[in-house]
Amino acid sequence: MTELPVSPYLFDNSAPQGADRFAALEAAYDAVSRRQLELTGLAAGWRCLEVGGGGGSLGSWLGERVGPGGEVTVTDLDLRWAVRGERPDQVRLMRHDIVRDPLPEGAYDLVHARLVLMHLPDRHQVLNRLVTALRPGGWLVLEDFDCTPVRVLSDPGGGAGPLFEKVHGAVMRLLAGAGTDLGWGRHARGAMAKVGLTDLTESEHTEEWHGGGTEISLHRHNVAQTTDRLTSDEGISPDELARFDTLLENPSFAVSAYPLISVRGRRPHRMLCV
Repeated sequence: MTELPVSPYLFDNSAPQGADRFAALEAAYDAVSRRQLELTGLAAGWRCLEVGGGGGSLGSWLGERVGPGGEVTVTDLDLRWAVRGERPDQVRLMRHDIVRDPLPEGAYDLVHARLVLMHLPDRHQVLNRLVTALRPGGWLVLEDFDCTPVRVLSDPGGGAGPLFEKVHGAVMRLLAGAGTDLGWGRHARGAMAKVGLTDLTESEHTEEWHGGGTEISLHRHNVAQTTDRLTSDEGISPDELARFDTLLENPSFAVSAYPLISVRGRRPHRMLCV
């Protein structure tokens, strides 16, 4: 059996928290992503590439939209969560490292990557690879966070706000240390313009996440997956982590969601360079 590649992500898909983390992301952002994909004119018969497919929810939805005459390829370093659910016959799963493994050139009507490029130090090279994989006239949809403006919106007191900011700030430092660009969502449009994409459109989605909700549980799963590093590298105590976990269940507590920046761009029929 081929050995799985070592994940470059801080939030490795092979961790047991992966399923719950993907469920929280899907609850918070799948409706937003579906709308962005629909705005490309997504239709029956399209060939689509879903990069970093995670739990597979968007890949399955794309498969329903393109129908039996289309094709959807869902890639990830580790497909263990995507293989669990049912999916249309026209959806295929492919273990693939977008940094190192080749893609067919001019093959896809639509390429989508959500929360992938922000984590990759080689994001600009990966962007070139995704553009090359588009057929002339095909669409690239990139969606990434701007992690910088997360704010406490409702503080029940007792040090809740400072505690959240301390723990969350520590997680962000670990991400940055692993090569994540925490503000990449704000830079994606400029990078897409630089490689020659046209018809560029950017939108932003954010909302409130309240204690006890599925969406805010993303913070819990992120912390659970990085607990050892938080205590050893960032000096967060076990007591603080326990209080943080309890805080996320308090309905009187609310934070702003990570703004999801969605950018759509089209590959022209003639490109000067990619």
